[in-house]
Amino acid sequence: MRRKPANLAAMLVCVGLSGALMTGVARATGSEPGEDVQANAGPCIAAAAAADDDKIIDVCGALIDNEKATRPDRVKALMARAGAYDRKQMIDRAIADYDTVLKLDPSLADAHNARGELWRRKGDRPKAILDFGAAVKLDPNHAAARVNYKSLSLELERIGAMMAVAGKPSFDCRKARRPVEKAICANPTLADLDREIVASTFRTVRETQNPRQARELQRAQDQFIAHRNADFGKPGYDLERAMRERLQRINGVDGYQCSVPIEAE
Repeated sequence: MRRKPANLAAMLVCVGLSGALMTGVARATGSEPGEDVQANAGPCIAAAAAADDDKIIDVCGALIDNEKATRPDRVKALMARAGAYDRKQMIDRAIADYDTVLKLDPSLADAHNARGELWRRKGDRPKAILDFGAAVKLDPNHAAARVNYKSLSLELERIGAMMAVAGKPSFDCRKARRPVEKAICANPTLADLDREIVASTFRTVRETQNPRQARELQRAQDQFIAHRNADFGKPGYDLERAMRERLQRINGVDGYQCSVPIEAE
């Protein structure tokens, strides 16, 4: 009967050693019991730091799909993967990731701005301006969003102004008397070209600091109009081609890009 306490003590020691061994084994494997390795954000963060897009898509994707991942970790993983998709020109997938990010946290100005840039690249200006505006509203000091919002606003303003005068030449068609003027008024493409030629001439003359060069630019425009009026209707004279060549010559002064496409000869 007196040996029982000793036996009990020995059993407790064995149990303690067994527990220590199990703990040691668990630590040796690099994880605690019940830990989900995929929910660890470390590999995703490391891949993002290394700018390894394929790795980012792989390991961050695993974290995103893991139900045990925390919301902040999932947001970081989505942002990283969206950037990787963007660099791979997979714009729709990048937008989809930013959509999910903003559902999880609508207050992220960076996500709004990044998605806005993608919408702009896709040509969806209305969605882009909304995202840029949201980013600026969330963070008035967000430099990139402010620049994007301003530049796109000016672009939309210019497009609106162009639409208002689309198909209209630089002169009043009600006062057109010459056959060439009537032809320009009757053709929206020629009308747009005429308006661009006059606007580009005015701009280059106004911006030229050398008065002599300004006079030469205006004289060249006057000569073009004189030849246009005299040559229109003659065999072999192509009015549209002559106007495009004139516009290209004006734009070559300072490399200004006009809104009317220049076709190769």
